[in-house]
Amino acid sequence: MNLKNIRWKQRFQNFQKAYNQFNSAIADFENLSTLEKEGLIQRFEYTFELAWKTLKDYLESEGVPANFPREVIKAAFHYELIQNGAVWMDMLEKRNLMAHTYNEARFNLAIEKIKDEYYQAITEVYTVLEAKL
Repeated sequence: MNLKNIRWKQRFQNFQKAYNQFNSAIADFENLSTLEKEGLIQRFEYTFELAWKTLKDYLESEGVPANFPREVIKAAFHYELIQNGAVWMDMLEKRNLMAHTYNEARFNLAIEKIKDEYYQAITEVYTVLEAKL
């Protein structure tokens, strides 16, 4: 087994831990307080970060060079590791706005996008990569 193959599998283990925490928060979404929803945003942020980095490592193990998030998303879409490239690009663009949760409108938009769009996209990638182990 080559080092790049080992690397993506190790990264996947971290992604798996983050995904499980993210999944747990989504599963209990209706019972979350405002403070806990702020925590959900943070769980999304680090789960998204690990998702694209795991995709990057997987692509590299397959001989596909991609270094930056946009390149990784485009390559992952091209190789059918992700289904909805537009949602992934939106996650990439919106992640920086998530830091502004003090703005109630942005906070509510972030929570809705995470719950209604981003969670599904990350779950799809998690499932695809898990099947490749």
